Amino acid sequence: MTGRAVTRVLVVDDQTVVREGIVMLLGLLPGIEVVGAAADGEEAVALVARHRPDVVLMDLRMPRCDGVEATRRIRAGYPGTEVVVLTTYADDESLFPALRAGARGYLTKDAGGEEIARAIADVRSGAAGLSPQVQLRLLERLSGEAAGVAGVAGPVPSGEPVGVSSAVPSGEPPDGLTAREAEVLGLIAEGLSNTEIARRLYVGPATVKTHINNLFAKTGVRDRAQAVAYAFRHGITGSPQ
Repeated sequence: MTGRAVTRVLVVDDQTVVREGIVMLLGLLPGIEVVGAAADGEEAVALVARHRPDVVLMDLRMPRCDGVEATRRIRAGYPGTEVVVLTTYADDESLFPALRAGARGYLTKDAGGEEIARAIADVRSGAAGLSPQVQLRLLERLSGEAAGVAGVAGPVPSGEPVGVSSAVPSGEPPDGLTAREAEVLGLIAEGLSNTEIARRLYVGPATVKTHINNLFAKTGVRDRAQAVAYAFRHGITGSPQ
């Protein structure tokens, strides 16, 4: 016995072959137990009530009750169960309603087993389980909103990027962040994983994790999605590519 905590997962997808494939994939991942599988949102809510899983992997476009409504009902009735969306779609009309309904993770179906396992672990630990593409889309959305606000507020002073807070002195990270912590924050906003950040900075993953813990504590953000928003507000990340 390793003593590893087991995460109990419910799979929801209206396509039988996809649903069975996800169940099979999860069965190969250590520390994960599939407690059920549902073909639509109505069945998902019923199975959550019966099994009380730790995490639901939720498709979005399904008959009877779609994934957004099912997520809303699950999060309202069973707050101990987290929801990770696993869908073909990453458009705004799918992404933002799901996040507003209470999903803490969002992946597309080209995600591999390692990425799915990481998202499940992230939401269980209280973080957000977002794919790099979704983090980038959130950043783009924030960029557009901030640019719109700047446009309404009036002209931006010469040399100051649109949407970047002017309250932060140039070259000095906010909230007591060190230069390295700010650099790590910027890489999070670019959508890099901890492993990718470690490779970029030529440090170990444990060092990256320490920087992230420190910068989360200093800035008051709770997860990577909030970190992306914080980074953009304070000009710690470049423009989306």
